[in-house]
Amino acid sequence: MGEKIKYHTDLEAYQIAFEAAMQIFEITKSFPKEETYSLVDQIRRSSRSVCANLSEAWRRKRYPAAFMNCLNLAEAEAAETQVWISFSRECAYLTGIQGDSLYQSYDHVLGIIVKMIKHSDKWIL
Repeated sequence: MGEKIKYHTDLEAYQIAFEAAMQIFEITKSFPKEETYSLVDQIRRSSRSVCANLSEAWRRKRYPAAFMNCLNLAEAEAAETQVWISFSRECAYLTGIQGDSLYQSYDHVLGIIVKMIKHSDKWIL
C-alpha cells in the first residue's frame, strides 16, 4: 500500500481484473454460438464478479468481517475464472498465448488479494 488509495478503481488488483475481464468480453465474442449460454456466460460473469467483489470490499473496509468476506469472494471468482480460461484453451477457443496471458493476469490478481487478506489490518479502517 505504497501510495494513497482513494477509490476501488485505484486498487492494482481491480485494474488488472478489469482489463482482463474486458479482454475476455472481446475474445468471447468469437466463441461458438453453442457456448453463448454456458462457457461464455460463465467466464464473463466470474471475471466481472472479481471486480464487483473488490469494489464491494473497498466500501466495506470499516467492517472487518464484511471486508474479508468480499475479498474471499473476489479470490474465489478469480480462481473460477482461471478454470473457465483453462476450458476455453482446451476447447481451442483461446490461443495458447491468450490463455497463458489471461491465466497469469488472474494469478497476479490472486496474489494481490491473498496479500490483502493476510495484511487486512493495513486496509481496514
